[in-house]
Amino acid sequence: MCLVKTNITAPLAGAAADWTIPQRWKDYTPAEHQMWDQLFARQVALLPGRVVPVFMENLDVLRMSRPGIPNFDELNDKLAKLTGWQVVTVPGLVPDEVFYDHLANRRFVAGRFIRSPEQLDYLQEPDIFHDVFGHVTLLANPVFADYMQAYGKGGQRAAHFGATHHLARLYWYTVEFGLIRDGSDLKLYGAGIVSSFTESRFALESPSPNRLGFDLPRIMRTAYRIDDFQQTYFVIDSFEDLLRKTLEADFVPIYSDVTTQCDLAPETVLASDIVLNRGTQAHPSSLDSSQRIMP
Repeated sequence: MCLVKTNITAPLAGAAADWTIPQRWKDYTPAEHQMWDQLFARQVALLPGRVVPVFMENLDVLRMSRPGIPNFDELNDKLAKLTGWQVVTVPGLVPDEVFYDHLANRRFVAGRFIRSPEQLDYLQEPDIFHDVFGHVTLLANPVFADYMQAYGKGGQRAAHFGATHHLARLYWYTVEFGLIRDGSDLKLYGAGIVSSFTESRFALESPSPNRLGFDLPRIMRTAYRIDDFQQTYFVIDSFEDLLRKTLEADFVPIYSDVTTQCDLAPETVLASDIVLNRGTQAHPSSLDSSQRIMP
């Protein structure tokens, strides 16, 4: 599930107080299961050598390769034994406080619907393939699972400082669109990339985007694109390093500092940045970015 603002403030009809709904796995149609299989086959053929190795390992551990949309009851039985996480179904985007509460309690919210054939390569609202293939796979990794819980608890605290939009940028540039070092190479791990056939190649192979070293305050100042490839990707050294930096950081002075500084456009490169690749920015140069950037 992406952390994107929703104007809905109360659970939809049929949802519980925590916004969850039954998955109703038996109600999926053959066409919906076939769409999952098509998306899955395409990504597992593309990702080896591009994605962080533990991702492919976890697909086997969670038995994701079984045909059809995963049954959350079966998936949760495996996931709970590995890291104590559960996947819960929601009808769509949920408010920040609901999202953070679920993460803080090791529950990942996933949409029930799957995209249509017309949306094969792009849809703005996350579907079950994005949420489960992209996100849940890494929740079988104990360190990344701990990072996700720490992020949820951080989100609950950020609300008291009016800083949730700054923290949302951390989620975007790590959980959704993060890159990771693998020796001398870069690999994918963000769910928004690994679930996308086109961005899986663009993020690593295109000369267009910047690829910068991870910097927590820097990320919190950086706006991001919501309906096109990213103009900048931030690179972590390891999941262990990401978790350590998150747990050790004193977020209160960081929030205080970033709120007094100007936001940075997605394509910005600062003199203080660790620049792994300064992009040409050729891809989005013809776009009207004023309609496509989250502040």
